[in-house]
Amino acid sequence: MEADELFEPGSPLAERVRARGGDPVAAAWALLPELADEEKVATLNAHPQIGATRNLSAHSRREQGSEEDPEVMAELQRLNAEYERRFGFRFVVFVNGRPRSVILGVLRSRLERPREVELEEGLRAIVEIAEDRRRQTA
Repeated sequence: MEADELFEPGSPLAERVRARGGDPVAAAWALLPELADEEKVATLNAHPQIGATRNLSAHSRREQGSEEDPEVMAELQRLNAEYERRFGFRFVVFVNGRPRSVILGVLRSRLERPREVELEEGLRAIVEIAEDRRRQTA
């Protein structure tokens, strides 16, 4: 698979992976430590928000599931906004088929962590998501 199919388009990580060539997932793991802080933030912000219902790629729509409980959706929206205010970038997690109600607990616990830990956790999730996308199409 190509980088554009594994990573959200337009992210600095995707651009660097494309430029490097070869195995896109291996390139992403190698490139993560090389990204400047603003590139890390832009890479996270290129990923769709958990619970988003518009502007999702086919991959993201399938990965995020279909749970539409209005209370869960409202709480996701509230916690996503709190997370972005606190850290300055989007919450990214490898959903791996878990319902959105379960992701709420993950989001709450991650709000308690330091920014640097969250930055690195979100970036690892982006590469894990790419690995999963590649497995799904293999």
